[in-house]
Amino acid sequence: MSHHDAFEPMGGKILTRPFVAAAVIFMLAAVLILKRFFVGLGPVSGMNDGFALGIWIAYDVVVGTAIGCGGYAVALLVYAFNRGHYHPLVRSALLTGAFGYTLAGTSVMIDLGRYWNTYNLFLPWRMNFNSALFEIAMCVMAYTAVLWVEFSPAIIEKFKPAWAAVVNRWMFVFIALGMLLPTMHQSSLGSLMIISGHKLSPLWQTTWLPAFFLITCIAMGYAMVVFESLWSSVGFGRPLETPMLARLAGIIPWLLGIYLAGRFVELASRGALGLAFQFNLCGVMFWIENILYIIPIVVLASAQRRGEPRTLFLSALSALFAGSIYRFNVYLVGLYPGFGWRYFPSSSELLITFGLISFEIMGYLFIVKQLSVLPKVEHA
Repeated sequence: MSHHDAFEPMGGKILTRPFVAAAVIFMLAAVLILKRFFVGLGPVSGMNDGFALGIWIAYDVVVGTAIGCGGYAVALLVYAFNRGHYHPLVRSALLTGAFGYTLAGTSVMIDLGRYWNTYNLFLPWRMNFNSALFEIAMCVMAYTAVLWVEFSPAIIEKFKPAWAAVVNRWMFVFIALGMLLPTMHQSSLGSLMIISGHKLSPLWQTTWLPAFFLITCIAMGYAMVVFESLWSSVGFGRPLETPMLARLAGIIPWLLGIYLAGRFVELASRGALGLAFQFNLCGVMFWIENILYIIPIVVLASAQRRGEPRTLFLSALSALFAGSIYRFNVYLVGLYPGFGWRYFPSSSELLITFGLISFEIMGYLFIVKQLSVLPKVEHA
């Protein structure tokens, strides 16, 4: 299934109602983005000196890159563990990942107070090699480029088919980088919050954060592949790929089970588990997060249930919500910088985030209709 005729463009009309609706939201967000660059962060966002990282980081970067790990997760299966029967899922996973990471990079540029100093990242004498944030920035930029290179055969096959053989010959280099870079920066997103020390609730503050972020991002990657495949099959009227997705979804309970076991053992070893039973905001969010993790573990453990598309879809959605809430809890809910600082995203922040997501949806709809991305449907 590795040759180009294993995939096909969807075709069809571009300016559909979902596309136009997404375009309207994006245009509204674009106006606010321009406003942010002209008047600064204060009038547009709810961030302050206590909460310098808002929803543009918590969702667009920390959650967005985890959701975008579908390409990384499937690449581990196909290229590291030689499970070639999952190859039809590679391109759509890469496309989702490329948009997710591009969204993250765009959000960072909007979030930076002094964005005009970004060039310092590329000056060796200004680089801080002891900084987790520096490592995240360089790896995310590099991996975004790698994802688009890995996806490039779909573009080349349409416009320059003669180049396809040359590109495929060297693709193994980028595949290797594509498995290395997320392993580094996804764990570093956890390392970054270790620095917050006592300001992060003991329910989430732990030296195990790098491992927890890495394990859950892989699980979210598989969940996103399942979610995206079922959603696009229903939306585009394509046959469901249930048998393949059922096998893939069987990995999710193992990953989440390992994560939850480690999570509760670690909490108990520190004597912090009792904080979950205080039922304040942190306690409630802790249980919401972990109940959402338990649902796919219980449901997807049954091979029979994994064969039901609706069950697959809802379980994948639960895993995605669980991983997202976990990251929100670490970066926002469980964080208290002191001195009475509070944060809630402004309407402008939310609309900019929705606008960037809308742009991602527009791009996905356009590309899958024009390029060979989705698995080819075999007609009888």
